[in-house]
Amino acid sequence: MWHQPNMSDALLSSPDREEALSRAYASAIAAGAGYITYQPDFDRDSVDLVFGAGGGMRPKIDAQLKATINLRKKGQIFKLRLKKKNYDDLRAPTQVPRIVVVLALPRKDTGWLNVSVARLIIRRCAFWMSLRGLPDLPLSQESVTVDIPATNIFDVDGLKTLMAMARMGAVI
Repeated sequence: MWHQPNMSDALLSSPDREEALSRAYASAIAAGAGYITYQPDFDRDSVDLVFGAGGGMRPKIDAQLKATINLRKKGQIFKLRLKKKNYDDLRAPTQVPRIVVVLALPRKDTGWLNVSVARLIIRRCAFWMSLRGLPDLPLSQESVTVDIPATNIFDVDGLKTLMAMARMGAVI
């Protein structure tokens, strides 16, 4: 006999589901751009996903993925709170450019994902930010709020632009 599913049988917590949706979103954007993605075996360096392109120089971009229902917008800036470790890892000079990608989700989890025969919808979108070159934090500070421009939409065109910059060796 078939039983109506309910959330009491879920294995993933809300943060786990947010993380899974951010990974799915980022992978879908990469697929739309024609790029590959892969995950490092362990997240010890604040890199959750790597984007790779073909063509000259075979550029790559490392990304720390975040998802939240609490992305606050002030004017044309989103405010994102990061742990000091992630902030330090993402702002350090590296050969491969690094960005943080944050998926803004609706408050109610029932609105995060909708599926029908005609479409698959992940509600809202993601924004990106490079932290390279941002200042050191005091040793006692455990987290920081960074400003992400609302114009930094992480979509297919945005990822292609970032990859073109990486291909040319531009500092992102």
